[in-house]
Amino acid sequence: MKWGDLWATFSVFGVGAALTFLLMLFFSPRNSPSFFAQPSWQLLGGVLGPVYVIILTIATPAIGIAMTMIGILAGQVFKSLIIDHYGLLGTPHRKIDSKRIIALGFIIAALVLVAQG
Repeated sequence: MKWGDLWATFSVFGVGAALTFLLMLFFSPRNSPSFFAQPSWQLLGGVLGPVYVIILTIATPAIGIAMTMIGILAGQVFKSLIIDHYGLLGTPHRKIDSKRIIALGFIIAALVLVAQG
């Protein structure tokens, strides 16, 4: 890993944090809930976001942009199927049906085909 990768990640999140701070300072309602009143699972994104960006920054040159994008899509579709099926995070239950499994299968097939190409 190069230091430039970490510096790029720090820059992206540093600028984002500064802009978010300014937006909250000028546009946030004064009676908004405290940072510490938020559920812990919502705060997990702040920790996992930079890790995700660092992994993508390191992995993309090694595996290519196509593999990276299809892998991200496959992970998101799989994760969303699980969240819908069990009704996690306050979403209504939506059973996994054959159409959803076929869609995930096509995404996985694309991942395999791109990996072999």
